[in-house]
Amino acid sequence: MPQSRKIIIDTDPGQDDAVAILLALGSSELEVVGITAVAGNVPLKLTEKNARKICELAGRPDVKVFAGAIRPLARELVTAEEVHGKTGLNGPQLPEPTMPLQQQHAVDFIVETLMREEAGTITLCPLGPLTNIALALIREPRIAPRIKEIVLMGGGFFEGGNVTPAAEFNIYVDPQAADVVFKSGIPIVMMPLDVTHKALTTAKRTKAFRDLGTRVGIATAEMLEFFERFDEEKYGTDGGPLHDPCVIAYLLKPELFKGRRCNVSVETSSELTMGMTVIDWWGVTKREKNAMVMRDIDHDAFFALLVERLGRL
Repeated sequence: MPQSRKIIIDTDPGQDDAVAILLALGSSELEVVGITAVAGNVPLKLTEKNARKICELAGRPDVKVFAGAIRPLARELVTAEEVHGKTGLNGPQLPEPTMPLQQQHAVDFIVETLMREEAGTITLCPLGPLTNIALALIREPRIAPRIKEIVLMGGGFFEGGNVTPAAEFNIYVDPQAADVVFKSGIPIVMMPLDVTHKALTTAKRTKAFRDLGTRVGIATAEMLEFFERFDEEKYGTDGGPLHDPCVIAYLLKPELFKGRRCNVSVETSSELTMGMTVIDWWGVTKREKNAMVMRDIDHDAFFALLVERLGRL
């Protein structure tokens, strides 16, 4: 059997983050070295707790969870309880976690792991604001060439933004951190709203999770039913976009996605377009291509993969 790919999931759960974590834990091709929590969808004290709740739901209390940045680098924290509910994981009744939170700070864990493990063997999977990743790069610049790649959910171009007309939530919460990451020279694969808005949790797809009949399947269906109501009302769609699992699905089946290499720059000075990801899709500037930006997804195969892997838990 080929060696499993080592990943660190950096996350702010969130129902779609939860499904991404479950997908990773249900896939033997991936070794989750650790999960680092960041403030985002809800404050840090809830995101680190939610990450542990999901590990326990998956039957994986052995996975180490670390708490990271409590706020963005230079701005006040913006959260999204109106989407995710007060807990960040509204929908299912999940018990309080019994597995411990690790004592080490998430940023220290990221730096130490990357300096210890063989260069080019760790992939970072940020599902929320990029604060922890930027802090790690600022603290120890030597980690940059040691990272295999960063596969992240964030940004938007043709779809615009989902928190302002110009900006997607993860980038908007900490544009300064996103700017550090996109300027780092690390290979980046970006899952913007342009691709995630094509991965809709229709009623039929949510039912497929419930029909697994397992604790994981039923909890996932309950999470999605709560989560999708906001986007259904906003966009008038059947179901809401399932953003974060696109990151993990790409590691498992990159052929599900299509995109192109572009330059991505992050707006950090204009209040009107703060956090906008300016994607040079048509190559009209001389700026260096720094990210593989995805735009299309085989959404049927994506949901088939999700149901199959969550069915293993």
